[in-house]
Amino acid sequence: MALWVSGCGGATGGSTGESTGGTAGTTGDGDPDRATLVHSFGVRTMTPFAESEPCVQWTLHNDQPIYVNTVTLVNDGGYHHSNWLAVPEDKFPGEDGFFDCDERGYTELDGAISGTVLFAQSTQSRSEVQQLPPGVVVKIPPRHKVMAGVHLLNLGSTDLDSELRMALEIVHPRTVEVVVAPFRLTYRDLHIPAGKRSRFSSTCTFDKAYESAVGVPLDLKLYHVLPHFHYLGDAFSVDIVGGPDDGRNIYTLNGFNADANGRAFDPPIDLAGAEGLSFYCGFDNWRDKDIGWGIGDQEMCVMLGLADSRAIMDMSVPGGSEAVGVDGDVLLNEGPCNVLALAKNEAQTLPAPAERDAEPMYVPPTGEDDVDLEPVKRCVDSDPAAAPSGTTLSHLRDAVFVPGCMFSSCHDAKIPTAGLDLQGPALHAALLEHEVIADVDLPLVAPGDPDGSWLYQLVSKCEPRDRKGDAARPMPYNAPTLLADEHVAAVRAWIAAGAKDD
Repeated sequence: MALWVSGCGGATGGSTGESTGGTAGTTGDGDPDRATLVHSFGVRTMTPFAESEPCVQWTLHNDQPIYVNTVTLVNDGGYHHSNWLAVPEDKFPGEDGFFDCDERGYTELDGAISGTVLFAQSTQSRSEVQQLPPGVVVKIPPRHKVMAGVHLLNLGSTDLDSELRMALEIVHPRTVEVVVAPFRLTYRDLHIPAGKRSRFSSTCTFDKAYESAVGVPLDLKLYHVLPHFHYLGDAFSVDIVGGPDDGRNIYTLNGFNADANGRAFDPPIDLAGAEGLSFYCGFDNWRDKDIGWGIGDQEMCVMLGLADSRAIMDMSVPGGSEAVGVDGDVLLNEGPCNVLALAKNEAQTLPAPAERDAEPMYVPPTGEDDVDLEPVKRCVDSDPAAAPSGTTLSHLRDAVFVPGCMFSSCHDAKIPTAGLDLQGPALHAALLEHEVIADVDLPLVAPGDPDGSWLYQLVSKCEPRDRKGDAARPMPYNAPTLLADEHVAAVRAWIAAGAKDD
C-alpha cells in the first residue's frame, strides 16, 4: 500500500536507454519572498515500444527547511505517470539520477511516512503546474531529496528522447500559513468486464478514525485534489458525506485526456462537521477482455489530495465489491472503505520564529552553471531543413501519430478530438478528408504543399496563426515543445511527396 498513486497503464514489456544525472538551477523575479529551484533529470532514451518503471532522485542539499508553494513538471513525452516524494537524504542512499527502485529498497509508503508527498503527475501529461493558494505549502525539512517512481512508455516505432525537468517555487517562511499533508482515496478491487461500461463507488467515513488518531474532531481542509485512472477511465467524482454540506460535489472529471487535471481550492474544502467522502471511478471497457487493477493494460482508481490535516489519511477499497444494479448501460458496483489515519511526520510543522525572521530568505546552494536553467523549456519552431525520420504514411502512424498524437488520447479511435481519428484503419481518408474546424483557409493536408497544410502548421510552429493572425495551440496537446525535428520533417516530406497512402 502506498500513500498515493502507485503505477500507471500502457503497453507491455521493454527497456530504456541510459540517462544523465542532470543539473540544477535557481531563478527568481526579484521578489525577496520567492525563489525557484530548477532541475533537469537529463534526457532519457526510450527504445521502440519500451515500458519501464525506474526511480529518480534529486538531492537538494538544503541545510534549512524550504517551503514549496508551486511545483512545475515538464517532459518531452513518454512519461505516463510519476509520483514525487521528499525524503531524508539517508533514505534509499545512492547517486542522483535514474536508478532501479528495487536495488535501493524504495517504496512509496516508507518514503511518504519518513518524509512527505510533494507532487503527482497527471496521466500522460507533458506539462503540469501544481500551484497551491498563497500561504499554503509542502514543507521539505533540512537535508532532504526529491524522489519519484516513474512510469515510462514509448508507444512509437523509433527511439524517444525525453528530458524531464522540475521546478520548485519556494516562499519565505514568514508567508507560510498552512503546511499540507497527503490524503488519498483508492478503489483497488476493480473487476471491469469486457465490452461494458461500469462504475465503482465507495463511501469512506473517516471522522471517527481521524479523531482517534489526533485527539480532536475532524477539522481537515482540502487544498488540492488529483484523480488518476488510465486509458479506459471515463469518469471520476467526489462528494461530501454528512454534515452541513452533505452531498456537495467537490470534483468531477468526465472523459480521459493528457491534460493537467489537478485542482486547487481557495478557499479550501472544509470537512469540519462532515463524516467523510464518497467517490467513484467510471470505465468504458471497449476491449474484448476483462480488466483489473494494475499497470500494463490494467486500470486504477485513485485520488491524491493535499490537506491542512493533523493526520495522513489513506482510504481504500481492497476487496468486497458487489454489483448493485445498473444506470442505463452502466454496471454499478460498490465496495466497503477501509480507513487508515496516521499522525503527521513530526518534522511537518509550521516555520519556527527564527525562520520567519530570517533575512534574506534561505535558498539552497546551486552551481554557477545552473542559474539560467528555466522551469519550462522554450518552444522553438521546427527546422525545415531537418532530415525526415521517414517518408511514408505508415511511418507517420507508427513513429509520429501514435506516440505524439494518440499517447495523449486526443486523436485516438475512442473519442477523437475535433473528430480526427489517427488510430483507425481509414487513416489516409481521415487526413485528406477531415474538415478543419479552426478559423483557417487551409485544409488539414494539401498534397504537395506542406506550408499550405494546417497539419504541418500545427506541428512545426510554436504559434501557428489562423486567418485573423491569432495564435492557435500547437501540437502535441499540453506540450511545452514541439515534436522532434526529424518527426516534423517526416510530416513535411510525406505531404511534399503527394501525401500518398503508403
